[in-house]
Amino acid sequence: MSYLSTLLAYIGPGMGGGVIAAIFGIIAAFFLGLWGILYYPIKRALKNKKKKRVLSKNKNRK
Repeated sequence: MSYLSTLLAYIGPGMGGGVIAAIFGIIAAFFLGLWGILYYPIKRALKNKKKKRVLSKNKNRK
């Protein structure tokens, strides 16, 4: 008895599209997570640096 005939099954085009969408989703989630981890601390540091610069200018004027 051959079991190969039971292994032949049709996988429609939707399956390929789903796999591609899942792969893109995983890649996008990775890069967006990395962006969130790196961008917001850098943004906060630049904002604090700018605030310190403005405060030091105001002190020097007085």
